Amino acid sequence: MRRRNGALALGSVVPGIAGAAYLWGTDPHQPGHFLPRCPFNWATGLLCPACGGTRMAYDLMHGHFAAAFHDNALLLLVSPAGLYLYGRWLAEGLRGRSYQPVLRPYGQAVVLGVAVAWAVLRNTL
Repeated sequence: MRRRNGALALGSVVPGIAGAAYLWGTDPHQPGHFLPRCPFNWATGLLCPACGGTRMAYDLMHGHFAAAFHDNALLLLVSPAGLYLYGRWLAEGLRGRSYQPVLRPYGQAVVLGVAVAWAVLRNTL
């Protein structure tokens, strides 16, 4: 099990670096690139809570913080928490340990409520 945790952790780094390297040279603000379209946006024409995340990541990598905030403000604000959880999971995996944070039902309801409210707000403004 220890070896598996470390392999999963290391195995997540390589695709992340490859994706970041591709995104570095691919401006998602310009059409014609091989970047996946949001399935929710494709099916409904509406913005999902994470729509703009690729553009936000591109803008952050290039130091355009105001543009990143414009692309998806909520995702930008919660990204540090996600990065912390990923970093913690990665560190524990490299030590051969498992890290599985638990989000209680009340916390799940809050996250879902905020995501739905953000999606509604983005699509009505």
